[in-house]
Amino acid sequence: MEFRLLSAFLLFMGSYLPLALILLVQDIPAKIWVMPVCKPWRGDACSFSFFDHPYLAIGGVIVTAFCLAWTMHTLKAVPRRFPVRIEEVKSIPNDLINYVFPYIVSFMGLAYGDPSKIAGFSVFLFVLFLITYRSGQIFLNPMLIVLGWRFYEVKMKLVQSNEVIVARVLKKGLLSIGEERAEAVQDVYIMGDI
Repeated sequence: MEFRLLSAFLLFMGSYLPLALILLVQDIPAKIWVMPVCKPWRGDACSFSFFDHPYLAIGGVIVTAFCLAWTMHTLKAVPRRFPVRIEEVKSIPNDLINYVFPYIVSFMGLAYGDPSKIAGFSVFLFVLFLITYRSGQIFLNPMLIVLGWRFYEVKMKLVQSNEVIVARVLKKGLLSIGEERAEAVQDVYIMGDI
């Protein structure tokens, strides 16, 4: 099964929910941080204009949260059609460097108030997505780790053909030797218990 471009893009964007939250917090004006807490029950006039650019700040969080939720739903819905027998399991460390760069950039002056920086950052993310997708590394996603998914390299026997292969596997939770069900998506097998 080939991982569709749109699905890959949504998976990629969902991984940047923490970055959207960082940019949301950075969009809160300094004056808000030093204001006393509003107490409307005491007759205070409260102003709820927390962000300099509310549509971009809140929209970024909503879009990335939607992408992450959609990704989790999609991964759960992938049919695991093929029975396999796991013979060896080795955990693969997740190479997070591709996901670290945008976070570093966010602390080097990226702000919603500067359209040219936002445009440049968007181009950077798009190029990073293309590299990640074309290299088959789209599943190396830190949010999947946070949500309990793990990457493995396994030696497994495809029950239907008796072929023994070494493959990368994505599974929520621990993977151990024994029977599993799998589906190949791009160069990765997504697994779930029988």
